[in-house]
Amino acid sequence: MPAYLDPNVPLKDRARDLVSRLTLDEKISQMLHESPAIDRLGIPAYNWWNECLHGVARAGVATVFPQAIGLAATWNTPLIDRVATAISDEARAKHHEAVRNGNRDQYFGLTFWTPNINIFRDPRWGRGHETYGEDPFLTSRMGVTFVKALQGDHPTYLKTAANAKHFAVHSGPETERHTFDAVVSQKDLRETYLPAFKALVQEARVESVMGAYNRTNGEVCCGSKTLLADILRGEWGFDGHVVSDCGAVCDFHLHHKITDTPAESSALAVKNGCDLNCGETYHALHQAVAEGLIGEAEIDTAVTRLFATRIKLGFFDDPARVPYAGIAASVNASPAHRELARQAARESIVLLKNNGVLPLRKDLRAVQVTGPNAASTDVLLANYNGLSSRLITILEGICGKVSAGTAIHWSEGVPLAQHSGVSGTALWHASLSDVIVAVVGLSPRLEGEEGEVADSDGGGDRRHIDLPGSQEDLLKKLKESGKPLVVVVTGGSAIALNWAKENADALLYVWYPGEEGGNGVADILFGDYNPAGRLPVTFYKSLGDVPDFRDYNMAGRTYRYFSKEPLYPFGYGLSYSRFTYDSLQVTAMSASAAPLEVSINVTNASEIPGDEVVQVYITDLDSPADAPIRELKAFARVTLGAGLTQRVALSIPPAQLLRTEIDGEQHPIVGRIAISAGGGQPGTDAPVIAATVRRTA
Repeated sequence: MPAYLDPNVPLKDRARDLVSRLTLDEKISQMLHESPAIDRLGIPAYNWWNECLHGVARAGVATVFPQAIGLAATWNTPLIDRVATAISDEARAKHHEAVRNGNRDQYFGLTFWTPNINIFRDPRWGRGHETYGEDPFLTSRMGVTFVKALQGDHPTYLKTAANAKHFAVHSGPETERHTFDAVVSQKDLRETYLPAFKALVQEARVESVMGAYNRTNGEVCCGSKTLLADILRGEWGFDGHVVSDCGAVCDFHLHHKITDTPAESSALAVKNGCDLNCGETYHALHQAVAEGLIGEAEIDTAVTRLFATRIKLGFFDDPARVPYAGIAASVNASPAHRELARQAARESIVLLKNNGVLPLRKDLRAVQVTGPNAASTDVLLANYNGLSSRLITILEGICGKVSAGTAIHWSEGVPLAQHSGVSGTALWHASLSDVIVAVVGLSPRLEGEEGEVADSDGGGDRRHIDLPGSQEDLLKKLKESGKPLVVVVTGGSAIALNWAKENADALLYVWYPGEEGGNGVADILFGDYNPAGRLPVTFYKSLGDVPDFRDYNMAGRTYRYFSKEPLYPFGYGLSYSRFTYDSLQVTAMSASAAPLEVSINVTNASEIPGDEVVQVYITDLDSPADAPIRELKAFARVTLGAGLTQRVALSIPPAQLLRTEIDGEQHPIVGRIAISAGGGQPGTDAPVIAATVRRTA
């Protein structure tokens, strides 16, 4: 038996043995995302490109969970673990079923280019809803949990191979991503843009990293010595493989103009550590070798990394040895996963306002449901999505909740994004109803990736952050009816909901909530679930409050540096319950000692059981002027029965208490630190207890 087929041989030796048997042409062929079969060695064809951002995507029927930004709004890492475990179960089942059917096409492999852990620094970015929001710590915790569950915990085999993307400093504009240079300080690089990637590499041991399209500080990300060689592999010890974003290597010479030929671009990328080309440019490696731009030994290094991943996935071993190969096809889109999708939708929904109108009675005489997104399936699916055999719209969820004796009056009211008059039918229905539920907001038709958004005038990005088209006019006309107005908002990014905040009776932000989104929304509207989602992004009052889109400096951006009053702050969310806090304690105040420990009592001071999200923020009071205003450092979502108290203990490791100097060096935070624990940020209307402590060197 050749060593590469022997499961008793160490992994790297197996991969090296296989590569030693390949010709140069064969090696190069395996560095493209569509890798052909090498029959003489029993190597099957493999397509590396697969997606599972919030469910197995683009491969037929699969469970569709809430979009990534909605998962972040749950602030619930144990739930994220369950969701990603379900996704990886379905991924394994679909892969093996496809192979049994002779299908090795794109989107049926086990290398998933997920999650997107870029920082959502600007609400205009169309791909922001693919991320876990604006905060490096929340993004890290969500990303680490997701990756661990995707990859499994077997000592030898990967369940799937996850990917941290897009490395690094990437968040629009979409129309300029092939040419743009994201210029950042060492401070912002180390404290904002890199922490989530570092966490996924060192804590989750993510198997792959995808380079971004853009340049960062002058270097193309998919060929950056600083990012790929010095930081990723040198500082962090990453030993997996790096893949380019699709077409990013040809951008080197076509758009960034930092090379002249495909051969030069390919050589630059591989020499600096980009092993796999999503695209066709690496065909030019033949010419690069002939011209002396790169040596075959450097190609060997890249191909060895790629085959190491395939060996870890069990592709060269008897399936009986691979524990994940036996996952049955019946798990795919199973009833249990559908119920999990409903729970994830419930937990993601953020109640922004409630004057007492919610929860609604199920035996109302008549309910008006209106708005362009009430009957839309687009707003359930988001992007990078699978297809569900049963999509529950918000309209359907409401219809399934009310009594048989309740009338439902439905009309679209206004189109999604066009400026037009409000439908007279919508106003007439309002006069006949006990309550109005208006479902407005964004759609993946309006925000998303370059080239994939039908109705965006910004190439996928948004040019403004207001409600689109005539949607606010619809709300104003409905308000004139005098009937209670409940506004349900879909979308993946912050919207300036100033009028709705002041005038709606209740306001919910429901993201893109997945296949069970309609039921999840209805569960909250009618009181079958108590909302506890929290915002993973800041909601601004006006685009005028946000710096220039092309400016990657963090000053004035996100809750960490935004000094004005937001419309709704990061971490905000209401409940049908009321929670109080007392007895804050902070211990371990030496920077060289154990983690900083924070504990506090949380009481449900209401008669309604519910979840509360406990959030811990710090402010470095002795820091330089460019330090963050405050930073999230710990959180926990806890469930409390009516009248019950729970002691919540949270730990902040030393690695979360560092400051970056001008040269990029990081040192422990010492001196006075303001610490708050409660239901949101200090200085908001959330219940919070704060203390000032001193941390010694």
